[in-house]
Amino acid sequence: MLVQKYADMLKGKSVIRMLSEFAQKRGKEIGYENVFDYSLGNPSVPVPEAFTRTCIELLEKEEPGKLHGYSQSLGNPSVRRKVADSLNKRFGMNYTENHIFMASGAAGALAHAFRLIAAEGDEIITFAPFFPEYTPYVNLTGARLKVVAPQTIDFQINLEAFEGMIGEKTKAVLVNTPNNPTGAVYSRAVLEKLAKILDRKSEELGHRIYLISDEPYREIIFTGVEAPYVSHFYDYTISCYSFSKSLSLPGERIGYVAVNPACPDAETMIQMCGQISRGIGHNCPASLIQLAVAEHLDKTADLSVYETNGMLLYEELIRLGFTCVKPGGTFYLFPKALEEDAKLFCEKALKYDLVMVPGDSFGCPGYFRMAYCIDTKKVERSLEAIREFVKNEY
Repeated sequence: MLVQKYADMLKGKSVIRMLSEFAQKRGKEIGYENVFDYSLGNPSVPVPEAFTRTCIELLEKEEPGKLHGYSQSLGNPSVRRKVADSLNKRFGMNYTENHIFMASGAAGALAHAFRLIAAEGDEIITFAPFFPEYTPYVNLTGARLKVVAPQTIDFQINLEAFEGMIGEKTKAVLVNTPNNPTGAVYSRAVLEKLAKILDRKSEELGHRIYLISDEPYREIIFTGVEAPYVSHFYDYTISCYSFSKSLSLPGERIGYVAVNPACPDAETMIQMCGQISRGIGHNCPASLIQLAVAEHLDKTADLSVYETNGMLLYEELIRLGFTCVKPGGTFYLFPKALEEDAKLFCEKALKYDLVMVPGDSFGCPGYFRMAYCIDTKKVERSLEAIREFVKNEY
């Protein structure tokens, strides 16, 4: 007999993926250039040419076994050293390779982080609105995801509600800044208060509450916005990173876990990641890609297009009467729909070939997400469709 919990999940497929599939199908009918697809957060800027050259040079010059054989369980040691050195230089930390575990993207990093600190029946707290896949990521470990209601005025953390939700079963808190879906960047003041709460509640409960920081959008920060490094504020932080957005490499599935060196068990936790891999199969990312990203740790693709796109949409939506928190980074907007039911709002938008995601699955009904990682000329053309949609329907 098949495992029922996975069969049941077929009834609740990702709304984002379903809308993306709709957009692709509609594109075959009218030309994809005429579908204003704001559904999927798939980076649109090209991978840096220098990264491509590095891959070619490695393939031409390196011994094939080094490029195509398995890496060590924790990742290539030289790559881990370079990641540690880069983090130290950029953020004033003191990582070594013993605090770094190479993972299959941010999803793989999170899969390890959750299993490091939460077992069957434990709880992990996150903040709405949140990436919908957090629910299966956490719940399928046997732990349970608990969600703090959104603070919609600025999409920072509702600290009072959060503190009231912490209990005996709380083993970790999961933050995502810059945030998907809102584009909000948690402020230094908020992170400082969050750390103080975690210290105080850990002492009260008699067990350490860990902070898991999901950071795939760390490099996409807009002009004048400060994006503090989360691990600075709390010793027991596990950072989960991906190169998918910074270098436009989502298909290569490469990232890492970095455990704050100030955490007493940091090196043991990295060793444990190697054992967790034995059970979940997220082990030994591609050797070639590990070696290639190691040469581009402090570089990015041309991410400026995202700020250009974001501001075009933000300014037009505000002009049309939408309520929207101005994004500080990422490639997402999260406006309030023009009616209470965001699902119905997004259904109506489809008539104008505008594909947007209702906020219900993000834990924030009444809002919708626009992933503006598309060509700027297409964003500009979509503005007329948005105007027509609003004029005709509202």
